Amino acid sequence: MPINPDQLRTLVVRPVLAALDLSAPDVAENLLMGTAAHESHLGDFIKQVGGGPAMGIYQMEPATLNDCYENYLNYPSRADLKAKVDAFLAQSPMTSGTNGAPAGPDKATQLATNLAYATAMCRIRYYRAPAAMPSDANDLDGLAAYWKQYYNTPLGAGTTQQFIADYHRYIG
Repeated sequence: MPINPDQLRTLVVRPVLAALDLSAPDVAENLLMGTAAHESHLGDFIKQVGGGPAMGIYQMEPATLNDCYENYLNYPSRADLKAKVDAFLAQSPMTSGTNGAPAGPDKATQLATNLAYATAMCRIRYYRAPAAMPSDANDLDGLAAYWKQYYNTPLGAGTTQQFIADYHRYIG
């Protein structure tokens, strides 16, 4: 059963985007909602069907997660943004990380177990794209094309028509 779209939007996506304080929150909100609607049918699947490595409602692969850190967030000039993203990581008082600080599940696991962190990482994936997001938050054709180019990629199996159909089906 999918996640209620209004609750996902108001209790997870919108607050995470506000905390990250990145550009175009309205466009990003609809883009992330559409991504979740298409990639996981709004939470029906949190592990890639068919045995692939993608995890969470946005179906991000661990390699993509690692690339976001290694080639973007780990740069010293982005320390503040990295701190905002990492603030969403779940910590466990039962385990100990470096310097005795609490540690939680690894980041790849948290793509499936932590909605806020997965949302932050999906936003980072789009924020890194070389082209600006569509200017109109309600332009589903533009959002679908952006998703296809920068999230699914031109070689991915998804289509813009599927993205739009899933947006309508799961979000309305």
